Amino acid sequence: MRITLLIVAVIIAVLGSLAAQPPTPYELVHFSSGKLTLGGELFKPKGEGPFPALLYNHGSAEGMLSDAASTAMGPLYAAKGWVYFMPYRRGQGLSANAGLYIGDQIAAAEKAGGHDAAVKTMIELMRGDHLSDQLASLAWLKQQKFVQSNRIAVAGQSFGGIETILGAASYPFCAAVDASGGAMSWKEAPALQEVMKQNARSSKSPIFFFQAENDYTLEPSQVLYKEMLASGKTAEIKIYPPYGKTNFDGHSFTWLGSSVWFNDVFGFIQNKCAATLSEVHPSE
Repeated sequence: MRITLLIVAVIIAVLGSLAAQPPTPYELVHFSSGKLTLGGELFKPKGEGPFPALLYNHGSAEGMLSDAASTAMGPLYAAKGWVYFMPYRRGQGLSANAGLYIGDQIAAAEKAGGHDAAVKTMIELMRGDHLSDQLASLAWLKQQKFVQSNRIAVAGQSFGGIETILGAASYPFCAAVDASGGAMSWKEAPALQEVMKQNARSSKSPIFFFQAENDYTLEPSQVLYKEMLASGKTAEIKIYPPYGKTNFDGHSFTWLGSSVWFNDVFGFIQNKCAATLSEVHPSE
């Protein structure tokens, strides 16, 4: 029940923030994931490129609610000369008609089989269909002439942070950023903890972990950071002061608080992805 209720809380809180979000233009794009056609929001810098790119994994918010995160962050990256691409996974946003909404699938599993069934369903979906959608969006991004295919980073918040960990274990992004991945369900889902730890240990990308101090729990960042270091991987972590008053305020810091964390996050991405560029073009 708790996992389902937390997803509902995400929806309510994002709805409350939409009134404060001015419309920001972006390009609507479509790409294939197997037999499905999915949609995404694309922000591009001025000019022809090619540019480095960030693939952003949205959270669990229903419908088009993740658009608020995209319009908050996309312009920041574009202003720095980076493409920002937020693909919608099946069942959400511009891909709502491509499949069932993951929140509904988890709720149905919980109703039929209880908490353990809900956690099992969440893990299976995120490691299966949703990871496939993330990797399909990556394949589309790599094919674009305006993108430097060797300088693609990945980031994500909440459910999208989980997807980022899974993606970074599947493909060598030049950098990855996990913002509160799994924080809302961490304590209720030991099986999810094990999946995330395993994938952190297997990461093919350097990862920056960050959260606000008043998030639901700081364990995801702290535990996964230690797992990566113990496995000889490159990782950094930063815990910011409390944001707002509630746990959900702290969780929302990962996109509403971009004025606080963006320079740190972008600095990490720029540094790691610049190193990738020098490895490919050592004479430049």
